[in-house]
Amino acid sequence: MESNYFVHATAIVDEGASIGELVKIWHFSHIMSNCTIGDKCNIGQNVVISPGVILGKNVKIQNNVSIYEGVTCDDDVFLGPSMVFTNVVNPRSAINRRGQYSKTHVGRGASIGANATIVCGHDIGEFAFIGAGAVVTKTVPAYALVVGNPAKQLGWVSEYGHRLNFNSEGLAICEESNQEYKLENNTVTRIK
Repeated sequence: MESNYFVHATAIVDEGASIGELVKIWHFSHIMSNCTIGDKCNIGQNVVISPGVILGKNVKIQNNVSIYEGVTCDDDVFLGPSMVFTNVVNPRSAINRRGQYSKTHVGRGASIGANATIVCGHDIGEFAFIGAGAVVTKTVPAYALVVGNPAKQLGWVSEYGHRLNFNSEGLAICEESNQEYKLENNTVTRIK
C-alpha cells in the first residue's frame, strides 16, 4: 500500500525512511534512512532528520532544525524555528566520536522555542516549555517552564501552555481548560 504523505519537489527522502500518514515535508528538507516519522507530522523548510531519529505523531518542526541521531520526540512535540539539538558533549573536528552520541528524549506535548539549544543527554519532560533562546544544560521536569542561558526554571505550565499558579495546598487550575494540577515534591501531575 502506498503511503499518503506530501514531499515538496526540493526535499530529499532517502530510501529506508519510515514516514507515517498525512505527513508534510517542505522545501529543501532531508529525511535520512532508518528514521521514523509518525502520522500527521509537519516538517518545515531546511530540516534534516538523521538516521535513528524517532518522531511520534503530530510533531511540528519549524524551519532550519536538525534532529540528530539519538533524539526521540513523543507525540505532539513542537520544535521552534532554528532550535538546536546537540549529540556529542565534547565535539572535536579531528576526533571521531561516532557511536558516542548522547541521547535526548522530548516528552509528549513539550514545546521548544525558537533558537533554543538542547545540550545532549538531557531529557525534556512532557508538556515542558523551553523559552526562545534558552540553553538547556540539565534535564527539564514535566510541565516546567525554563528560560535563559543556562536555562533556569521560572515556574510551571499547563498542557495548554499557560502559567500555573499553585495555592498553599499545591493545587492549580488552568483557566483556559479547567484542568486541575497538583504540585508535590517538585513534581506536577494533572489530576482532572
